[in-house]
Amino acid sequence: MNTRRPLALVADDEPVLAQRLCKLLSAQWPELELLPVVHDGLTAARMIEEQQPDVAFLDIQMPGLSGLEVAQGIEGATRVVFVTAYDQYALAAFEEQALDYLLKPVEAQRLARTVARLRQALQAPPQPDSAALLAALQRLQPSGAAQGAALRYIRASQGEQTHQLPVEDVIYFHADDKYTCVRTARGEYLIRTPIHELVAQLDAQQFWQVHRSTVVNLAQVAGTRRDEASRLFVRFHGASNELPVSRAYVHLFKAM
Repeated sequence: MNTRRPLALVADDEPVLAQRLCKLLSAQWPELELLPVVHDGLTAARMIEEQQPDVAFLDIQMPGLSGLEVAQGIEGATRVVFVTAYDQYALAAFEEQALDYLLKPVEAQRLARTVARLRQALQAPPQPDSAALLAALQRLQPSGAAQGAALRYIRASQGEQTHQLPVEDVIYFHADDKYTCVRTARGEYLIRTPIHELVAQLDAQQFWQVHRSTVVNLAQVAGTRRDEASRLFVRFHGASNELPVSRAYVHLFKAM
């Protein structure tokens, strides 16, 4: 009989609220093993990929990547519970789905219902891909590009110099720890704007998010390739490297 303890990750950029959630989880679910708390989306994504926890409690608004973006990049069987300050109307989108949510500050009684649901879910096979739900939830968040003109220029650094780059010249944006790499045909530059903030400012018809940490310029895409494991990669004009496409975004390239 498998007696492995269930494993969980808590990711929240508010340390006090994260520790409160961990304390409540330890009291209500004593056999649950908790990984060290993380406070940004990039670290959460790496931890999930490396440790493959059974459950991830993800704050929706985090530095680096949002909780939604982290969830979209999950390739394994990790169940997701969003921890959020959204109002009840927005949260109605969660109610009919397998994903769960907790409102901040987390209340013990509400958490008890989530724990009961998770205990039951961990006895069943993983649910089907939830990419469509996550995409719909992303649209609930305010979009800067939708409310005004899309970003046309971006100021990025290369060494000690700062450059003003036309956004149309960007081949792709790729998040890397505290910075976002801006790749053009002329080289690589760095900015501090997180990927989830960039997505809100870019023209959605021209720039597609293809991974939790990557946004590509469709005008710069030369094609795609699948490897022997059927993983999809995107190729670019003016760049020799390829970048992986997360399972949540593979459907965007079916026509290619």
